[in-house]
Amino acid sequence: MRLPVLFLVTSALLCPPCRAQAPVFKVTPIQSSIRCNTRSASPIAGNFSKWNATLTFTSRDAETGALNFEIQAASIQTGSQTKDDALKSKDFLDVEQNPVISFKTTSSVQTSKTTFDLSGTFTLRGISKPATLNIVIADQGFGTGYVQGTMSFNREDYGMTGKAPLKIADSVEIDLNFKAVQVSGPKVAYKQFH
Repeated sequence: MRLPVLFLVTSALLCPPCRAQAPVFKVTPIQSSIRCNTRSASPIAGNFSKWNATLTFTSRDAETGALNFEIQAASIQTGSQTKDDALKSKDFLDVEQNPVISFKTTSSVQTSKTTFDLSGTFTLRGISKPATLNIVIADQGFGTGYVQGTMSFNREDYGMTGKAPLKIADSVEIDLNFKAVQVSGPKVAYKQFH
């Protein structure tokens, strides 16, 4: 019985291409950003300066991809200290009690040659709800890609009921722009659309 077992172990070690391989990417902070915007008496646009994002695959199939990110809520920057302080308060982001904003992908569907709908869980102020992140892929297949994503949510669904001093609209949009560099593995296999 030892010889068959030894053969199987040796084959696995000497033949790594026989095993399933997946592309490995790294999201680089350079040329990447996460922003949010909404409307008030005048539009409010902010940039998050501290965040972490990962792009992972379980196989070459593009639809096995998962894009996850975590944002340090206190890193919001609008260019106005008054607005920053208001957004960080308990009436809005409540950064002291809920320091992290996150999105975790649960499934991915390729909707065209360059677009995907990522279903997942969005967590804000400690409240988690299903959400969809719509992304566009650019420069795919060349080792470096750019991922642009957009998702919208109603702030009151996450307990952001503050009004003053920022009389902002209920709808808030998050826009991300990531530069992803492939560090190992095979190329991603995309569906073909005609």
